[in-house]
Amino acid sequence: MSADPDSRSLRHSRVSSQSETQSRSQPLPATPDFDAWPVEVAIIAIDHDPQILNVTWQDGSQSRYHSIWLRENAADDSTVNPATRERILDLSRLEAWPTIEHARLEANGAITIDFLPERRRLSFHPGWLRAHDYANLVEHEPPLVPRTLWLGSDREEPTTLDATGWMERDHDATSVDSLLKQALEAVIGEGLVRLRNLPTAPGSLDAIARRIGPPRPTNFGNLFDVRAKPDPDSNAYTSLALPPHVDLPTREYQPGLQLLHCLENDTVGGEAVMMDGFAVAEALRERHPAHFATLTRVRWCYANTARTSDYVWFDPMIKLDARGEFDEVRIADFLRGPLMAPFDDVEPAYAALMTLQSLLREPEFALRFSYAPGDLVIFDNRRLLHARDAFDVSQGGSRWLQGCYLERDEARSRLRMLKRAERQARLEDA
Repeated sequence: MSADPDSRSLRHSRVSSQSETQSRSQPLPATPDFDAWPVEVAIIAIDHDPQILNVTWQDGSQSRYHSIWLRENAADDSTVNPATRERILDLSRLEAWPTIEHARLEANGAITIDFLPERRRLSFHPGWLRAHDYANLVEHEPPLVPRTLWLGSDREEPTTLDATGWMERDHDATSVDSLLKQALEAVIGEGLVRLRNLPTAPGSLDAIARRIGPPRPTNFGNLFDVRAKPDPDSNAYTSLALPPHVDLPTREYQPGLQLLHCLENDTVGGEAVMMDGFAVAEALRERHPAHFATLTRVRWCYANTARTSDYVWFDPMIKLDARGEFDEVRIADFLRGPLMAPFDDVEPAYAALMTLQSLLREPEFALRFSYAPGDLVIFDNRRLLHARDAFDVSQGGSRWLQGCYLERDEARSRLRMLKRAERQARLEDA
């Protein structure tokens, strides 16, 4: 069933709108998803050969789509389950490679295609086609939000939003929410956002977090309290200073997001410190490329061996994705177990580690701020390093934060839904 470009017919049929009597108010065809796709640029002409559909848009741009891609992404009930919009088509069960027999541009702007060998007629939504124009993509996996690296010395405070009254508003997963959209764009793009003036009732964080997605439970619970307590099972539950770190690098898949919600804070000290771990890693790559390479290769031991649990995982301290871009950092000195690396890697690994530790002490990376009751910080736990100055409980007062974890996927899904809601609103206003 392989396509043979050399055997393609060169017959081209320049097609313009047919069926002049057809009503232009005819509904556009369904799409293979639940999204909304405004038609912001109309199609003015199409032509095709058996394997390629060429589309000319009103703004002069041109798009190309393979016949097999179009067939797999149709929205009819032979391709997707209408109830779930999940694909049911198995291309390998077709008698031959799907090709285009005829194509026409409809009066309502949709494209109708007759496919061989099935002799099946399928229609395609112009807004959906425009949004999925893969032939003209500069980047084939474009980020949901462009990533911005930052230095603490360039900022006086985190990106901060006023959330007064936000929790009193009705919450609907399909509605527009400009505050949450701004917050998620900051978290995904910069790794950090602060919301102010939220409720301070104990446990209210659960409802706040669920406006994004379900919290991820850990051995610390769904929600955890960050306050000094006797017999602590984590340094976080003391009044000690905490060095820059990510949480739970001891897990195979460390939590993607962390939320810290301030309920009380009238102690002396305890200032929060945040730094962009990707900016630190980039500085290491620029200044000490050999050490950077070592920390992307050597697998360190991360261990949380408490009295009632024993979590251990091995991974590099800096992880890159398939494109060589930063994916995560695992930096937490107090959660590292003994290095169990090949003998000849031990000294280079420690040399690289100490160079990184020195960078973490450079003041340009650190953003310092205080928590006020009602503050919530949301940050990417696989990117941002957080720390804390010591606070003095002997002088009275209290410091009580509640925290929880979410996954990056929840933030991305929620932001896509918010963008979808805005597109739907534009359609309804049109």
